[in-house]
Amino acid sequence: MRGLPVAVMRGRAARCVRRTRGWPAALAALLTLMPAACEDVSHGDISDEINILVRRDDALVPPATERLAVYQRKAVPQIETAIHTAAPSGRLHLVAALDRIGDVEAVPILRHVAVFDTSAEVRAAAESILRRWASGSPAARASRASAALAEIARKRAAGEGPLLYGAAGLPGAPSTVGAPEPVGAGPPEVAH
Repeated sequence: MRGLPVAVMRGRAARCVRRTRGWPAALAALLTLMPAACEDVSHGDISDEINILVRRDDALVPPATERLAVYQRKAVPQIETAIHTAAPSGRLHLVAALDRIGDVEAVPILRHVAVFDTSAEVRAAAESILRRWASGSPAARASRASAALAEIARKRAAGEGPLLYGAAGLPGAPSTVGAPEPVGAGPPEVAH
């Protein structure tokens, strides 16, 4: 900058100062966004654990359920989504995970499953959890579970329930439609 007139040097210095004034605000914004960026990691971890519950039927399921329970309420929306496409054994694992989590936000999901799931075993498991929760604590969960049981009874009395089709399956759909059975659900296949 040698040899430049003083006025030019002052102008450059002023521009430099103007450019750096926004740094504190930018830094503050970045620091406030950092915790939100860390939460994306848990979304992927929850998804991994749910995949184990949906796709497997072996010794990996109980530890995955326990790991999901650590996430508590954060895991409930992803479990709800997975329930709609899982095979019956996977839905049983997901219902058990909701039970292990024990959050009051699981009550409407369990109510829906208890009325509309196509598997009698899954419906019974969801209703059993709601009955246990209705007679226990915390009070908010017990109250919502009791209300859910009353709603289940009302819907069943009105004839609402799962759509069940005969052995032919869903009308107009190929027989290959549906969730695959989880790994470890049956005897291993032997190659000839």
